[in-house]
Amino acid sequence: MSHVTPDFAAPAAPAIAFDDWLRADVRVGTIIEAVAFPEARKPSFKLVIDFGPVIGHRKSSAQITRHYAPADLVGRQVIAVVNFPPRQIGKFMSEVLTLGVPDAEGEVVLLRPDQATPNGGRLF
Repeated sequence: MSHVTPDFAAPAAPAIAFDDWLRADVRVGTIIEAVAFPEARKPSFKLVIDFGPVIGHRKSSAQITRHYAPADLVGRQVIAVVNFPPRQIGKFMSEVLTLGVPDAEGEVVLLRPDQATPNGGRLF
């Protein structure tokens, strides 16, 4: 997940077909491990997320150090795109894109369900 400076006045992205949206596999998972990632260029954590029996455990690099501490992340459910190709970040292979939105300063706030849901549930 990359840190971006929010542009709250930016226009909406161009329209896409509904079938394009359906190709993105967005699922809920529970963080089971979170550790500092000091080798990353920007402050980040390495996460291991449990997406249930079909998807399994996947790794993610997330620039979420402003609002979160590793100990507070374990057990938290998050939303992630699970079907992007893996991305090499330093010596770490990030397998999913953990989703968030920027706060007023552009720092990432994680997306999560407002009730506990089974790991692996697909967004619809």
